[in-house]
Amino acid sequence: MEPGAAAPPERPARPAPERSARLGGLDGIRGLAALFVVLHHCRLLSFPGFPADTGPAWASWLLYGHFAVVVFIALSGFSLAVKPARSGWRLGGLRRFARRRAWRILPPYWAALVFSLAVAWTLVPQPGQGPPTAKSVLFHGLLVQDLFGSPSPNGAFWSIAVEAQLYFVLPLLLLVVRRLGAAVMVAAVTVVVLAVGLLAGGVPVVALLMRLTPQFAVLFAVGVLAAGVLRAPVRAPLHWMALAAFVPVVVLVAVRGPVWTAAHFFWVDLALAPAAGLFLAAVAGGRPRPLVRVLDSRPLRSLGSFSYSLYLVHAPIVVALHHFVVAPLLGPGVAGFLALLALAVPASVLFAWAFAAVFELPFQRYRGTAELRAATRSWAPASRR
Repeated sequence: MEPGAAAPPERPARPAPERSARLGGLDGIRGLAALFVVLHHCRLLSFPGFPADTGPAWASWLLYGHFAVVVFIALSGFSLAVKPARSGWRLGGLRRFARRRAWRILPPYWAALVFSLAVAWTLVPQPGQGPPTAKSVLFHGLLVQDLFGSPSPNGAFWSIAVEAQLYFVLPLLLLVVRRLGAAVMVAAVTVVVLAVGLLAGGVPVVALLMRLTPQFAVLFAVGVLAAGVLRAPVRAPLHWMALAAFVPVVVLVAVRGPVWTAAHFFWVDLALAPAAGLFLAAVAGGRPRPLVRVLDSRPLRSLGSFSYSLYLVHAPIVVALHHFVVAPLLGPGVAGFLALLALAVPASVLFAWAFAAVFELPFQRYRGTAELRAATRSWAPASRR
């Protein structure tokens, strides 16, 4: 630097993601759930005929990728309720909440939508779907694809719409919690959802509500309830209680099989809600410690940090690799399944990691347009005179 030259402004330190006393294990749960969905889609492509089990028995457990979404929805309710649970169940302002959720969810989602549309239009559409149409772009762009039919550019996008719609319900849930208590809130949501499930078969107007996957509202509410453990710690053995609630459902699913289970997802999801809530509350309390240590290990924490991106982008990658590489060479069956796993899992994880670095993680670190622009300018190389 020449004498007398002004020193360049120091590059501001990159702010850390805003977290409220990070809870160990939750990122690991997110990462494993997203990875399970990737394995599930590899399984479906390799052994067609879902929900029938047309593959080997040792791979049957991969038919139940739907239950990873069950975990995601309960975990979403839990995560969004952590801060309110620590501050009198108050959201901190509707406008602020809506802005932060949109900032966190929409940029990676819309980027993944563009990616998925490009793959579907230029390479291969999703299985069972035609090429996306203008309606596909509109409905998926507005996150109403669960309400209006159109060719889907991405088989994983359906649940993003459901979760986004649950965000609108969260302020009401917290209001009920403040006025009547968390248990009453969950009971009220459950009664409404049960009424929908019981009446849907005979009342066409109510049947339309099934498009919203209403049982997920109960799972979301149970997640909110579970966050209450941070407000009033419980000494009960929640992990053993979660296991006791989980085992009967697993036995039922194993005995009845995937065809029956897929036809009764509404009721099976509801049956899993207590186990999901108890498990999240247990992990938040650090129990069981060996499992929490595994879930909080560096590889799973890392995977969880971009699990949203992995969920968003993996389907087009898995379908394209199957269509152009695995199916022509090996066809359906065990060999094709193993080859698809070997190709699609690492490809999806690596692409999702890079995708998250651009479209997800910056929107976690910086909480507004001005902050993100300032950070981007600070990264740019200083111009030389």
